[in-house]
Amino acid sequence: MCLAVPGRVISIEGDDPLTRQGRVDFGGVIKSVNLAYVPEVKPEDYILVHVGFAITVLDPREAERVFEYLETLQQ
Repeated sequence: MCLAVPGRVISIEGDDPLTRQGRVDFGGVIKSVNLAYVPEVKPEDYILVHVGFAITVLDPREAERVFEYLETLQQ
């Protein structure tokens, strides 16, 4: 089963469109993510990440809904 996880972009490094990396917050866990598929993304945006690649930019309300759902799973 494949799973994509939402996260919030903290910062962006690099200018090359294929190797540009973002530091992304996944609920307190910070990871580096490739941003090649989301050239429009900017810091504070929410993205959906699959195997180290951001695959889409999320609407902030949709991201919050996912975070709330994940929180209920932990209870």
